[in-house]
Amino acid sequence: MSQVKTISVGQLAELEARGKVEVVDVRTPAEFGDVHAAMARNVPLDRCDPCEIMRHRSGSCDQPLYVICKSGGRSMKATQKFIDAGFTNVVNVEGGTDAWVAAGLPVVRGKKAVSLERQGRIVAGGLAAAGAFGALLSGNVLWAIIPALMGSGLFLAGITDCCMLGMLLAKMPWNNVQDTGSRCST
Repeated sequence: MSQVKTISVGQLAELEARGKVEVVDVRTPAEFGDVHAAMARNVPLDRCDPCEIMRHRSGSCDQPLYVICKSGGRSMKATQKFIDAGFTNVVNVEGGTDAWVAAGLPVVRGKKAVSLERQGRIVAGGLAAAGAFGALLSGNVLWAIIPALMGSGLFLAGITDCCMLGMLLAKMPWNNVQDTGSRCST
C-alpha cells in the first residue's frame, strides 16, 4: 500500500472556508442520505471508478480531491484505489463523517439509516446465534457450521480489512435508495 495523504476534519473545514474543495463521500447512498458533510457528493465505494470521477470533477485536476466515509476505513480504501490508478493528489479525511459531525461542522441531514457496519454486525450475529441455537436445540452438530463460517468470515475480514458481508450488504436495495425526503442543513 502506498503512502496515503490524510487531513483532519478541522483542516478540511479551514480549506473549505478559504475556497471551494471537492469532497467525495464513498458510503452507501442510504448512509449518505442520513447525514453528510454539506459540500460532499456521494460515490459509493463499490461504484468508485477513479478515472471516471477524475474525468467529471467540478474543479481542476490539479486541486486535491478529498475522500470521506463514516470513520475513515472505506475512504482509505478508495484513496488507495485512486493512487493505484495513478492519481496521487487524493487525500483521505481522518475520522470521516463521524468526526465531521462530532466537530459540529456543517452537515446535511436526511432520512435516518442504519450504517453498513451495524448491518454487518446484525447479520453476522443473527446467523451465528441461529446456528448455535439450532445445534443446541436440535442436537444436530451440522447447525454449528453456520457460526463457524460466520466466525471464519469475521476473522478473515479482520486480517484482510476486506469484508465480503459488508460488500454484499452495500449492494442491497435498501442501501441504494437515494434520499428524496426533506433535508436540513445544520
